[in-house]
Amino acid sequence: MKACIAPSMMCADFLNLRACLDTLTESGAEYLHIDIMDGVFVPNYTLGTDYCRKLKAACPIPLDIHLMIERPEDKLSWFPIGEGDFVSVHAESTHHLQRTLARIRAAGGRPMAALNPATPLCMLEDVLDDVDAVLLMTVNPGYAGQALIPATLDKIRRLRKWLDESGHENVHIEVDGNVSFENAVRMRAAGASIFVAGSSSVFSPKLTLAEGMQKLREIIDR
Repeated sequence: MKACIAPSMMCADFLNLRACLDTLTESGAEYLHIDIMDGVFVPNYTLGTDYCRKLKAACPIPLDIHLMIERPEDKLSWFPIGEGDFVSVHAESTHHLQRTLARIRAAGGRPMAALNPATPLCMLEDVLDDVDAVLLMTVNPGYAGQALIPATLDKIRRLRKWLDESGHENVHIEVDGNVSFENAVRMRAAGASIFVAGSSSVFSPKLTLAEGMQKLREIIDR
């Protein structure tokens, strides 16, 4: 399965966002990952609906909207979901996961179910037919700059095996949390195909954005 990069837009330079978007477009970023946090489901506030709309209008790259919010089913209409855009909702955040995923598809988006590190894969058993991807958090959500939780690497392997053996081989696995250059090697080997790239890789202060994108691309395309 083709490897894709979804740069984390909460790590972008907001004062030079136009230049950032141009570089990401030129570097072939497949998605723009947008973390939406409500201060309830996770202990932080980040990006919002207007930011999503502005990115949608300013850049041709599809959005990858990560809803870390309570009751996402009530708020989907707030977001500019378009054809080709991924929208992920956490299994832990709603009592009606299947209904919420169906609403995302009805709006023209690509549904994605997300799991926190300690949430078991069995939570997805009855919605695999409803998703185009599964997002596995490899850190506890809320803040950038955390260390990888080692057990999540085996979780990626188990999920990839389960998807392939159950006839869902076209379902992507997205990984989010400390996707460093070193960790991306192991994540790719375990079966991940979409990489949320933040401060430990493409937005590293040690590299230009173009250099970071090129380095991560070379790693996940091996």
